[in-house]
Amino acid sequence: MFSLQTIFGKGDKFYGLLEASAESACVSASALIELLSSPETQQSLEKFKQVRRRDKDLFAQISGELVNTFVTVLDREDIEALNSALYKIPKVVEKFAERHTLALSRIGDVDYISRAKMLEQACQVLQKLVGELRKGMDLDEVKKLNDQLQTIEAEADRQILELYRDVVVTETDPIRYLVKKDLFEILEKAIDRCRDAGNVVYHIALKNS
Repeated sequence: MFSLQTIFGKGDKFYGLLEASAESACVSASALIELLSSPETQQSLEKFKQVRRRDKDLFAQISGELVNTFVTVLDREDIEALNSALYKIPKVVEKFAERHTLALSRIGDVDYISRAKMLEQACQVLQKLVGELRKGMDLDEVKKLNDQLQTIEAEADRQILELYRDVVVTETDPIRYLVKKDLFEILEKAIDRCRDAGNVVYHIALKNS
């Protein structure tokens, strides 16, 4: 397999595109923290739109290269699965940012920043995981990183459940309750998407070990 990779020179192309997609997830998470930390009058969705445009281009480019490339360094279905998993992360983050911006004046002061920081941590670990594909997929290192990702996801679930409890106990406005609940679920889904992508990388490493 690796000799064919050398002959056809296809390895770096897919590695680089997948790494760029993982980087987009990190950028979107950092943009979310910046958004949540900014005064309402200074908040903008432009960075999220830029990341999504870039990620759409990467997704389309990877899909196109799979059609046009005779030999791939990884199995085609694995590249497709990871491409799809990575693509979903900025999409969900942008959805949260849009909903939060629309609802901010209604929901008041809710601590989403600490959970957004956990999303950023998950994206950073995921970026390292994707980088392991190029390095040769050291199974021990991939497992260690994937375990870190699972730990972050479990802690995020616990903290978001605490927010649910607080809202159920303290929120008296049914519309505001539903809006807050919706935002909690979207943020939780973004972290879950990182976990899903990490599981794909771990599956690839196991398959190629």
